[in-house]
Amino acid sequence: QVQPVESGGGLVQAGGSLRLSCAASGRTFSTYSMGWFRQAPGKERDFVAAITWSGGNTRYADSVKGRFTISRDNAKNTVYLQMNSLKPEDTAVYYCAARLGYGLDPSQYDYSYWGQGTQVTVSS
Repeated sequence: QVQPVESGGGLVQAGGSLRLSCAASGRTFSTYSMGWFRQAPGKERDFVAAITWSGGNTRYADSVKGRFTISRDNAKNTVYLQMNSLKPEDTAVYYCAARLGYGLDPSQYDYSYWGQGTQVTVSS
């Protein structure tokens, strides 16, 4: 079992960058695939990116391809989301989630463990 904790959110101007971090407790972090999701006010929670347990494979939502990069450091039990060229429509609460084993699922229902979220606000 892992417990993700997100950090790194904040206010940034359009075109700027932020790096989110997700530190996960637990000795078996390297056996979990990880995902980032986001939820804007009044909207559904949407898939952003996912990375397999080894870090060898990734998947992105079309809306963030070429701008966001997901990565992980299993020695630090941490997954990252580097966000560049941010747009106002990227404004949301960003959540980190974990699922046991291999997977790049875009469905939130395939993830068992969730963080509390971190707010990202992009001003125009």
